[in-house]
Amino acid sequence: MPVQPMKSIAASALSDKEFGIPEIMAAGILTGGVLFILGITGLMKLVYKFIPLPVVRGIQLAQGLSFALTAVKYVKKVQDLPKSKALGERPWLGLDGLVLAIVCTCFILIVNGAGEQNRGCGVAPESGDNLDGKNSNQGGRNNRNINRLRKIIFSLPSAFVVFVLGIVLVFIRKHEVINEIKFGPTSIDLVKFTKHAWKKGFVKGAIPQLPLSILNSVIAVCKLSTDLFPEKEFSVTSISVTVGLMNLIGCWFGCVPTCHGAGGLAGQYKFGGRSGGCVALLGAGKLVLGLLLGTSLANILKMFPVGILGVLLLFAGIELAMCARDMNSKEDFFVALISTSVSMVGSSASFGFLVGMIVYIIFKLRSSTKDEPFSTIWNQKSLI
Repeated sequence: MPVQPMKSIAASALSDKEFGIPEIMAAGILTGGVLFILGITGLMKLVYKFIPLPVVRGIQLAQGLSFALTAVKYVKKVQDLPKSKALGERPWLGLDGLVLAIVCTCFILIVNGAGEQNRGCGVAPESGDNLDGKNSNQGGRNNRNINRLRKIIFSLPSAFVVFVLGIVLVFIRKHEVINEIKFGPTSIDLVKFTKHAWKKGFVKGAIPQLPLSILNSVIAVCKLSTDLFPEKEFSVTSISVTVGLMNLIGCWFGCVPTCHGAGGLAGQYKFGGRSGGCVALLGAGKLVLGLLLGTSLANILKMFPVGILGVLLLFAGIELAMCARDMNSKEDFFVALISTSVSMVGSSASFGFLVGMIVYIIFKLRSSTKDEPFSTIWNQKSLI
């Protein structure tokens, strides 16, 4: 299962200079502890069972559109990512220009299309009747060659190709980055906490992060996993426990607080990931790079073309947002859009979830009848 940094904790760290490493790690440990307890006690199952599907779809749609809108900003504007500020219009030409971003976008569209159903390249049927002799045979060979070429193109790992292009451009844009590379792992130290760090980490980090982690990192991830892989079974208990464990253990050693994310899962699926093997390979690759280059790897990544990063984020966001396409009734779609609108305007998935739940309950009460109790109507629409 893909992992990604905890968004709310990261936002607190970027906006508050006094929210340092001890506070970040404390927030991760406390958030992970709550998720671990919710998982092993079975409470997360209860939460998952009674959250209606339209509300989940609304949260997913909001997260996907948020990614997509951010991606467009990355492509259009020159960015100062550490400060989350735009520095001006991105030039058309150059090694991080608009033309490069457009070419990468077109490449991904050609390889991936709009989704898996468009990736297939069925072989043209063989000509059963040889009416034109050599011309028919020649045409058959041409069709087979074209289909073979299409199979090769459609099977390319588009995201990896674009990423490698970005890394090559890093060294072209700044030759000096080679001199900044230092081989060998960076030392790992145990983080030291103070009482103030625990308090601030809980108030400014864990409290705003918990609703987001429960909704997007557990509930939405489990539902999205079921949508993408209907033949497999997924448990909110295992997802909640793994998120808890990796933060309860890693944050003591300075690991960035992480969680599973519907956006990361949608992105990997969009670019061809179909099993845990791709995540294992990605993790192994990062482990090797970390042991080989240590913190000097950051000097390479901070020069990565932001326009290309925006292109990759755009497709991941669209893939996640498309989950809402199964809202068939007007009522369900209305609830999903309410949740999406409030989540995006207020930048709070928890507030969007709350409003969506209220609207959903009002609709169910409105449609309930004497012959059909409200509990029955609820269970028909809830996630099971």
